Amino acid sequence: MGAPMARRLLKAGHRVRVYNRSPEKARKLIADGADVAADPIDAAKGAGVVFIMVPDTPDVESVAAKIEPVANGDQLIIDMSTIAPTAERAIAARMRAKGAEYLDAPVSGGETGAIEGTLTIMVGGAVAAFDRARPLLEALGKRITYMGESGAGQVTKLANQIAVALSLEAAAEALLFARKGGLDPARVLDAIGTGAAASWQLNNLGPKIIARDYRPGFFVKLIRKDLRLVTEAAARNALTLPGLRMMTSLFDATASLGHDLDGTQALADALEKLKDKDLK
Repeated sequence: MGAPMARRLLKAGHRVRVYNRSPEKARKLIADGADVAADPIDAAKGAGVVFIMVPDTPDVESVAAKIEPVANGDQLIIDMSTIAPTAERAIAARMRAKGAEYLDAPVSGGETGAIEGTLTIMVGGAVAAFDRARPLLEALGKRITYMGESGAGQVTKLANQIAVALSLEAAAEALLFARKGGLDPARVLDAIGTGAAASWQLNNLGPKIIARDYRPGFFVKLIRKDLRLVTEAAARNALTLPGLRMMTSLFDATASLGHDLDGTQALADALEKLKDKDLK
């Protein structure tokens, strides 16, 4: 998602210097007007705003450790990854000690949202930093919400992922039930897609489930990571979330069927192959 987000910033007229651990991915942005940095320090040094978009908590911690020596009071650092809220708060404290402003601003909307600039962005950090970041975030997303102090954006994103996972399961289960009941699932989708059962997952991933199109918009491996983060956060708060437990198991089963690098709608394949004995 980082590449289309960088393109949105370039299109908005900003100068952008990019770094990726896979250099060929960064070089693809040269045609769009980006400069390519040799390493994270080169990317961050002298930049007014630094964006981080990487897969998991250790990745953000690694990048933050590398750019911390060049962080300064003129800099705003915005992490748009989805990671553990506790780690985000610790990184924010270290960056503030260097004088830099720091926001956690995870996103929802997948690759399509990144390309079209329609992401939902949930932001944690100081209000002044959010106000400074907002014009940039408006180039990336449609709904941008300030959620509170550092870590609040990440907590919001993890809540989002619970709702996403469970509504996807509901959509896949409904379409499977309809098909096994002898109905045309496309007609069922048309019938229920604007009523009380309507959801983003049903209307956007439902057609892909029907077509058995598992090309990724958001990888199974990433929703599994996100649900792991939710599980860890829930344990710290002594919360029992049965739906979370079920979805973790279902996505693990999806991955075991070879779908880890497919889109989350591949859950439908695991659901179809699930037997009653698997739930006992």
